Amino acid sequence: MKSTLILAARAAKQFRMWMPSMPLTMVSARSATANGPAFAIFRTVPRMTKHEIKEYLTKIYDLPVKKVNTMNYEGKRKRLISNSGIAYFKYKNFKKAVVTFDDSLQDVGLGMQIPELEEQDESTLDYAQDMGLPRRIGS
Repeated sequence: MKSTLILAARAAKQFRMWMPSMPLTMVSARSATANGPAFAIFRTVPRMTKHEIKEYLTKIYDLPVKKVNTMNYEGKRKRLISNSGIAYFKYKNFKKAVVTFDDSLQDVGLGMQIPELEEQDESTLDYAQDMGLPRRIGS
């Protein structure tokens, strides 16, 4: 019985994985220019540290992170006035992280572009024009 527990403890040490449970939302990103390197702005929970953000982006997304600057923000306070009275509430606090990438990353990209889907979108627009529908909603 004792040897089984020892083997189970050794196996648990070997198979430990770091699974992030903290949200990291990208707000904006800019590609590298002649004036500076590529960077991205993320929004996360206040308890996430600079080292955790760097590790998160490096290990999961394989991004070459050079440095991380963070700023803590308090959530805005709001007041709702209605017939039943006044209600106060507050948005959640958050941390803003500005991540600067290494010089090896020049273009942050516009997302993955799939040629088949682009062709399909063009054919759908042509069909809509043939039917007399506007090319875009609101135009």
